[in-house]
Amino acid sequence: MDPRVFEELLATLKRRFEENMQRHPGIPWQDVEARLKARPEKVQSLYAMERTGGEPDVIGYDEAAGAFVFCDCAPQSPAGRRSLCYDREAREGRKKHPPAGSAVEMAESMGVELLDEEQYRHLQTLGEFDTKTSSWIKTPEEVRKLGGALFCDRRYGRVFVYHNGADSYYSSRGFRGLLKV
Repeated sequence: MDPRVFEELLATLKRRFEENMQRHPGIPWQDVEARLKARPEKVQSLYAMERTGGEPDVIGYDEAAGAFVFCDCAPQSPAGRRSLCYDREAREGRKKHPPAGSAVEMAESMGVELLDEEQYRHLQTLGEFDTKTSSWIKTPEEVRKLGGALFCDRRYGRVFVYHNGADSYYSSRGFRGLLKV
């Protein structure tokens, strides 16, 4: 990554971190910055999150992994990651009007994970997200084997988990990424 781009990304992440301290109480920016400088491959993933409209920020620290947890904190599902079906199998299986890509494939190419239901619900305790959009989440294998996939949103002051055919895609549905650094 170009050093100038790296510094601009760090400045953006620092500003967002400082403006949203409620998302990561007790975590000092200096520790996060030191970890980012030591893990350039993770910075590439954060850059991909930022570039696609995710507005990544620290939402916690995973003691077991010894890692800071970043998540897309854009108010709505990232604009650069919408109109995607759930995964490759769904994309390849859709013969009429196939989508340009899938959430799982794009997440893998970015080096991030889709949030699971528990992680999505945790994110929603830190703010109000997906009030006009929805986001695919990791889907249990038993649901996926039957052709379905799960997504979430926030409406009427509540978080909802829904199901849909994994091959479905909508301009208002994307995915949120999670990255441990």
